[in-house]
Amino acid sequence: MVSINNLQFSYSKKATIIDQLDLELDAGKIVGVLGKNGAGKSTFFKLMSGLIQPKGGEMNILEEIPFQRQPSYLSKMFLVPEEFELPPVSIKEFVNNTAPFYPRFDKSMMVELLEKFELTDTLNIKGLSYGQTKKVIIAFALATKAELILMDEPTNGLDIPSKAIFRKIMAGNFEDDQLILISTHQVKDIDTIIDHLIVLDNGGVIYNESIFDLTQKYDFLKVQQLKVTETLYAEPILGGYKTISPKQDQEDTQVDLELFFNALMNDYKKFI
Repeated sequence: MVSINNLQFSYSKKATIIDQLDLELDAGKIVGVLGKNGAGKSTFFKLMSGLIQPKGGEMNILEEIPFQRQPSYLSKMFLVPEEFELPPVSIKEFVNNTAPFYPRFDKSMMVELLEKFELTDTLNIKGLSYGQTKKVIIAFALATKAELILMDEPTNGLDIPSKAIFRKIMAGNFEDDQLILISTHQVKDIDTIIDHLIVLDNGGVIYNESIFDLTQKYDFLKVQQLKVTETLYAEPILGGYKTISPKQDQEDTQVDLELFFNALMNDYKKFI
């Protein structure tokens, strides 16, 4: 579904954002895309959606070249950008005008998702808060049933109850032929819904594994005292430490994505 080789992009000669990035992804995954500020997550999504042209390398997504922006590609892909502006019309009118571009669009799903977000399609988008508007575009993205959905910081602007609803919606409205990529700094907002993890740093992919593989390789534990020889990474908490160590127990421990991301940023070579 996604095949990217030696991808390169820079906004200037002195600011290379993406450098020799390689990535292969199949359908049937909800992927978390993590990285520090400036790591190129938003730029990567713009490249995948064809909004900007690579400086080098090859991108083949859904058997198309994104920057050609062919209608056949755009109808199978949807981008939820971090910053956006929707027209000042009712939600129903926006759906009626935009949904025809997406052959698999499900209007009944749209209505259902709006209800879960405590919205109705009679509301005018102009009168909505930023958080409410974000709910509209998330609901629309999922209702397209697009084969590729890119979400850049989707939980920004959502309050705590809405984030919980977002997680339930994501888990319950996903099909096997879809690939969803979610870029975020709010790791705890997605740690229960993703089944694959990608981490960007230094212009490329430094980690690309399933969450299942993480549970098979490492134990995520809270301990009172550190065992230095058995600990790959640790952070102090009240009463002890959160740690990552090589897998020892037969029972799987719950992956702490925030802890693991910090560990990668500290020394990712330990985990390759």
